[in-house]
Amino acid sequence: MSVNRRNVLLVGGGVAASLAFSLASPNPASSQSMAGPTRWDREADIVVIGSGAAGTVAAIVAKESNASVILLEAQPHTGGHAICSGGNIPLGGGTSVQKKWGVQDSPDLVFQDLTDWSIVEPNGAADYRYNDREIIRAFADNCAATCEFILAHGVVVVDKAPDIRGGGSVGNSLPREMHAAPMDWPLIQTGKPADPANRKTMSTGNGLMQPLIAAARNVGVEILLSHKMKSVYREQPNAGPVIGVSAENEGRTINIRAHKAIVLATGGSTTNVNFRRMFDPRLTEEYCGAAGMPWSEQDASGEIAGMAVGAALWGLANNTGEFGSKITKPGTIGCQYGYVNLRWFPGSEVFDRARATGLKVQNWQDVITVNMIGKRFYDETGGPFSANNYHDVNPYIPGSYLNAQGIRWNSQNYLNAAMAGIGDGHNGGGAIWAIFDAEAVAREKWDPNPPNVDFDGGFCFKADTIDDLARKIVMKYQRVPMPSANLEATVARYNTFVDRGRDEDFSKPGPLYKIAKPPFYAGWATPVLHDTRAGLRINAKCQVVDMNGEIMPGLYCGGESAGGFSLHGLARALTQGYIAGKNAVA
Repeated sequence: MSVNRRNVLLVGGGVAASLAFSLASPNPASSQSMAGPTRWDREADIVVIGSGAAGTVAAIVAKESNASVILLEAQPHTGGHAICSGGNIPLGGGTSVQKKWGVQDSPDLVFQDLTDWSIVEPNGAADYRYNDREIIRAFADNCAATCEFILAHGVVVVDKAPDIRGGGSVGNSLPREMHAAPMDWPLIQTGKPADPANRKTMSTGNGLMQPLIAAARNVGVEILLSHKMKSVYREQPNAGPVIGVSAENEGRTINIRAHKAIVLATGGSTTNVNFRRMFDPRLTEEYCGAAGMPWSEQDASGEIAGMAVGAALWGLANNTGEFGSKITKPGTIGCQYGYVNLRWFPGSEVFDRARATGLKVQNWQDVITVNMIGKRFYDETGGPFSANNYHDVNPYIPGSYLNAQGIRWNSQNYLNAAMAGIGDGHNGGGAIWAIFDAEAVAREKWDPNPPNVDFDGGFCFKADTIDDLARKIVMKYQRVPMPSANLEATVARYNTFVDRGRDEDFSKPGPLYKIAKPPFYAGWATPVLHDTRAGLRINAKCQVVDMNGEIMPGLYCGGESAGGFSLHGLARALTQGYIAGKNAVA
């Protein structure tokens, strides 16, 4: 099918377009021509970008409304960030699951909870204050319907009352967290189904996304894998409807016409260094193990493509607010991908890229953490940022300043200390290493050998002396040599604290165990990026809005690529996919 190229332009003008072009095209000479295509290779009523929670639901909804749907996925497999998740789903508003267990919820209560300005964390960060009321109202009104939709399309939730496990900024009034059971679906982490004893009781993103992807295929959604969306075409510069996208597949460009709408569901921006640093300049290259990797990338491609045709960003405060799991302590050490709720094992189709399972830390008393120059910086048992959940504030008076009276002020946090750096003028905090010995290995029941740790990739080191250990720590993100005298002094000082039963530097409880028995180890323990809480500006219908506050016809967005919503978890992605799918067809 041909098209007149006179009215079809790739990018819009202004600051947004310039920024997006620079972010997306490090080498301008290799970028696609700014003019639109002379010919479309494919066409559909609805083109959805991304096969995670938002994109898959949007595709199913649109297809069941008798639209033709093409779903593009950049990876050679489906599921996106959602399939890598813990499968914890905070959908409320009066779902059938809540009713079964006697939980009396309503859309109005969901809206009240998620817009309560008075809820704050111990460091003063506000969970809900900067949520967009229009977006939250739409979420609240569609929350229960989305729950029934996923249940009707094969998702099985663990047969228990809604609880608080895995939730963050999900509302103080009621428990809303459900958990997707994997049943007989294979787990992407292992390549095999879960243990039969646990299939109905454990929670995993596999239990959410495997049935939804199967449902999408069953209703006739055309899924194109290894098709990375590169740009959005719009009829005129910063005006008129969007009309299609370009995608790259095996080195060639594919142009796909969207007769009705495009839905951007590309999953956020945690893995795009330059984009994420607009929110926090500290997040430089060493934060290289974002949650979901290497299964999925959160590369800001949807945000960049939307900005290039005029879209605005929205709700940036939620991405910079120090609450929730946007950044986490690692749950495993000695590997690149140390997100606390995700481990890769031999048998996974991405294990060749993950390279190691990692050593799961049961007790942070078993290690000390040091920065690039071999110095401790905080109590290793210290926690990450907190977030509001059911009854965290109790008693609770919605919208009352009195809610803060029961919160004990505590501005300190392990993560900020880890990202403070070494005073050399760089923005990033640099590599963080967990130092431990043979006794810690025995207590934790670790096997610090491949495939559990990544020696070849430079994410774990081993030596018979502390001096040799420091000298061996050479890798991409260790931008300065670690002075062996520093690390020796740090370990020696810490061992005296164990003798005295008091950490005179950082007040670590105890501390309990010396680091004295060789061999000694240094395992990668740098903070992990997880959530994206800011993205393109949308309205209640998930329509993308431009820098002038005008709707961009035919362009929709949901999930982590959309802004204005502080909720952690799958519920916002699922519900916004449901909303976007309905409105894209209409």
